[in-house]
Amino acid sequence: MTRWWQRLFGAIEPEPLDPTRSDLVVVAECFDDSEACSTTLSRASALKADEPALLRHHLRIPPDRIDDVCAVAAQEGYAAAPRSQGPYELESLILQRVQLLDALHCSQERNRMVGLAQRHDGVVDGWDALQPGSATTQR
Repeated sequence: MTRWWQRLFGAIEPEPLDPTRSDLVVVAECFDDSEACSTTLSRASALKADEPALLRHHLRIPPDRIDDVCAVAAQEGYAAAPRSQGPYELESLILQRVQLLDALHCSQERNRMVGLAQRHDGVVDGWDALQPGSATTQR
């Protein structure tokens, strides 16, 4: 997302974040429904707020509904990461996209994923965000 002053003064856009990079590390995560995104992000000391992050939502969906969920999420720019079988005959699904991460947009996306999962008889376990860094990056 380009800021108005960057467009006006011709600032160079950073390279897009490649979700398949091998140096991505978790810089923020929340698997507690009661915790606000703002709280999670405020303690995420390794998060570089002015740089794109790979936002991943961890869902469990009935296997026969996976394609429908992925199709709806794709309309908002999400792609499915590799899947694995989850407990209770639900399949684990990670929906991910690159974006600048702030509390408002993170909360909106979190709510969107909860609604999407519920409409397809699934659940959301939580979310995390990844950015390039070293293996010793602290959350």
